[in-house]
Amino acid sequence: MENIYAPRFQNEDAAREHLEALHWPHGPVCPHCESKDTKRLPPQRGRKTKKHPEGAIRKGVVQCNSCRKQFTVTVGTVFERSKVPLNKWLLATHLIVSSKKGISSHQLHRMLGVTYKTAWFMAHRIREAMTDTSDTPMGGEGSTVEVDETYYGQNQLGPKNSRMAIHNMNRIVSLVDRTTGRATSIVFTGAFNADNVSKLLYTRIDRASRLMTDEAQVYKKPGKQFARHAHVAHARGEYVKREDRTAQTNTIEGFFGIFKRGMRGIYQHCGQQHLGRYLAEFDFRYSNRSGLGINDAERADIALKGISGKRLTYRRTYEARYA
Repeated sequence: MENIYAPRFQNEDAAREHLEALHWPHGPVCPHCESKDTKRLPPQRGRKTKKHPEGAIRKGVVQCNSCRKQFTVTVGTVFERSKVPLNKWLLATHLIVSSKKGISSHQLHRMLGVTYKTAWFMAHRIREAMTDTSDTPMGGEGSTVEVDETYYGQNQLGPKNSRMAIHNMNRIVSLVDRTTGRATSIVFTGAFNADNVSKLLYTRIDRASRLMTDEAQVYKKPGKQFARHAHVAHARGEYVKREDRTAQTNTIEGFFGIFKRGMRGIYQHCGQQHLGRYLAEFDFRYSNRSGLGINDAERADIALKGISGKRLTYRRTYEARYA
C-alpha cells in the first residue's frame, strides 16, 4: 500500500494538481462545452459566509473562452460542490480501493476526521465512480466466461427453512472473464428463467466465448448460442470435469467468497437499494487487482478517472437509504 502521507493525501493543492493531471493531461477542457480554449485564473474569492466573512479562496479556477463559464477540475464529477477537502477525497478513494474486502464508513470517519454521515456519503460517491459504464461485451474468441448466481440478504426464516428464505434474499448474477480477469455483477430482480437470463447473457457476453456455468436449467437454452457451453454438477459434488480440467466455476466461486466475506465482515448490512453500488465496488477491485499487475496507486487513479459525469447528490442517496 502506498504511503498515506504522500503530498496529495495531505495537501489540497497537491491533490488538485494530481486530479488535473489525470483528467486534463493536455490542458484544461471545459465541462460545459468541451472547448480546450481556456485560461487559468488567479485564486478567486467566493461568497461571504459566517465561516469565511471575507469569502473563501477558490484555487484552480479556469475560464472557458468559448462559453465564458468558470470551472474547476471537480465540476461535473462526484466531487462537485463538496465541502470536504480534495486531499481527503483522494485518501478515501485510496483506502477503499486498496482494501481487499472494503473499509467501513465508521473506519473512514475515524481516519479522515469527518463525521460518520459524511464518510458514509463519501463512500457511496466513490462507489459510484467505480461503476463500470462500458457496454463492451465480455469475452470473445478463445475466452472463457464463468457465470453463476448467489444470494445476499437476511435469512429471517432460519436454517431449517433455507429454501424458502432464498425468496426473501437478493439474487445476484455475476460474470467473470478468465482471460482478462474482468468481473461484472447485477442484482437480478426479474423472474429467474431462461428467457430473462438469455437477455442478460446475450448483451453482456460475446457469443464467440466459451460459457462456463453450473448445472442450473436456466443456462441450457442461452448456452446453445455460444461457441461452447460446459457445466459442472455441483449437486453431485462435481466441481471439476475429469475429462476437461478447465470445465469448472472455481474462479467465480472465489469472487463470491471475497464479496460475502466483505459484506458480512466489513459492511455487515446493506439495503437492496444500495446493493448495486457495493457490487460495483467489489467488481472494480477484482477487475483491477494486483494479480493482474495493477498496484494500489494505479487502482486509485483508475477510480479517480471514473468520477466524471456521475453526479450523486446527498439527498438522493440519503433518502434512498431510508426508503
